[in-house]
Amino acid sequence: MFVGHYSAAFVGAALPKAPGLGTLFIAAQLVDIGFFSFLPLGIEHMRLVPGISVMNPMDLYDMPWTHSLIGAIVWGLVFAILLRATIGNWTAGLIGGTVVVSHWLIDLLVHVPDLTIAGHPPRLGLGLWNYPLLEMPLEIGLLLASALLYARTTRTVGTSWALPGLLVVLLTLQAFNWFGPAPVTVDAGVWAMGILAYAIAAALASWVARNRIAR
Repeated sequence: MFVGHYSAAFVGAALPKAPGLGTLFIAAQLVDIGFFSFLPLGIEHMRLVPGISVMNPMDLYDMPWTHSLIGAIVWGLVFAILLRATIGNWTAGLIGGTVVVSHWLIDLLVHVPDLTIAGHPPRLGLGLWNYPLLEMPLEIGLLLASALLYARTTRTVGTSWALPGLLVVLLTLQAFNWFGPAPVTVDAGVWAMGILAYAIAAALASWVARNRIAR
């Protein structure tokens, strides 16, 4: 998934004492940010295998530090501690850490078996990437339903179209991910585009948060 991960951020941001939406957007994709940062360093690895799934040619065969359940929990704990240190309450840290770990659980729905519990087999994944007619509406549905929850628990204090604008950008990025040209080599363009997309989404989410407050 891509934008489906942000559903956890919207739900988290709707809770009392939550971190800002931009912070939770980072949390929602933190393990992928870690993965794309580790790729050029040779810490984790992927290759392109056309046909490995209907929707995604990436063979994510080596990612124990980011896409194991234990790894995701560690990332979540570190993120929670950082939020406690910077924001000053454990509630915000718990929400942020939970959003980080949600990434692995949501990935479990769509990945072909390449996720692990502790970095080694068995490899897990329910494989919805092989069923676009299920995966696509599920991903968009998660995003829109969670954004509606966030909208109902907050109110506008600034730019009224900030939240709709964020959703338009997210859906545009998702459309490019689904229908744009597939990568042909694992090079700098793969990880750089991923991190850029996450940065754009988080920046726009921070802008949305500055224009909304809790009801």
